[in-house]
Amino acid sequence: MTDLQPTPGTDRADGTDEALRRTLGVGRRRFLNTCTAVAAAAIAAPVFGASPALAQSRGGGGHHGEVLVPAKKRGIILYTVRDATGRDPLSTDLPSGFREVFKQLSRYGYRQVEFAGYGQHANAPGGANLESVAGAKLLRSWLDDYGLRAQGNHGYIPPSWPLATPDLDTFKRHLEIANILGLAHMGTGGDPTGSDFRADWDVAADKWNALGAIARRAGVKLYTHNHDAAYGFLLDGGPLDAQGRPTRSSGIRKLEYFLKVTDPKLVWLEMDIFWAHVAQYKFHTYTAHDGSTQEKVFDPAGLVVRNNKRYPLFHAKDGTVNTTNGMGYDMVPFGTGVIDYTTFFSRVGDRNYHNPMVEQDNAPSSTDLAQSLTYAKIGYDNLAALRKKRR
Repeated sequence: MTDLQPTPGTDRADGTDEALRRTLGVGRRRFLNTCTAVAAAAIAAPVFGASPALAQSRGGGGHHGEVLVPAKKRGIILYTVRDATGRDPLSTDLPSGFREVFKQLSRYGYRQVEFAGYGQHANAPGGANLESVAGAKLLRSWLDDYGLRAQGNHGYIPPSWPLATPDLDTFKRHLEIANILGLAHMGTGGDPTGSDFRADWDVAADKWNALGAIARRAGVKLYTHNHDAAYGFLLDGGPLDAQGRPTRSSGIRKLEYFLKVTDPKLVWLEMDIFWAHVAQYKFHTYTAHDGSTQEKVFDPAGLVVRNNKRYPLFHAKDGTVNTTNGMGYDMVPFGTGVIDYTTFFSRVGDRNYHNPMVEQDNAPSSTDLAQSLTYAKIGYDNLAALRKKRR
């Protein structure tokens, strides 16, 4: 989605649909057509390993035009297929454990993976826990066998600050594992802090600058991964509450502030594009220092453009419109929702620098054991189909 401009008129007497469309950046025709198309697509669920019917529908005109995500940059975070890496290979013919999942993802066309920890089923080759030097060497051999590169990991960030010696030692061990795996980046699945207050983000920045310096000496870039809350507004002024904390905002978002107070040579970010769009829906007004209510709609692609080299990785996940769940979206397989990835990737550019990782949090299913890998295939095909729009 791109720059959002309010449009006159409403679709309902209370203006609910109009307000939603303004926030999501979806035109009235597209808003209605999207809901109809997604409902129709849900009738025919894809079979395991099959090419999705919608693979061309979000690609800006099929396979004509400039590729937005080069083949070598098409990745997936393994959290999407965590049920596959975690299932017992002795109980199924489906791919299970890291080695067989790597093999399947490579067949789909993926060339990059992002880890979400190093655990798998105990009966898989290598055993349950590969979070060790020996385990990393085994994982690296399988990655090499199937032409995959490990680009990042949602791993260990020390909880202590100042750093306790055991935490520092664990952090350095994870950096050693990262180097064996060939990771250019190592990160976390959480925000630097869950606080709304500037003072806490200052502390988080000090910690991340220190950790980033350690990682840099090990040849690894340290990154933090966002959810929607990190793009809410920072409380940095106005009257103080009973605990002496500010209650109003200057209009800067928390992660924007974090970008300003961390060293660009030491700290990087991974934008989860879905959650950034949820933030666009949720956090569009704030109470200014003078008590007035101000509107400021979040532009995820615009933030990346202003800080392009700080965002080496993305999570590419999709959503359909939902006005009842408080988020604005329901998560769906990549390329089958309404988030405009053609425009997003066109705007941010630097296609040989960014590393988009397909993700779907709800891909595993207790009734369709092949679902997460099927969705991984859908995600790959739709990522590969993205083309720059012709002018």
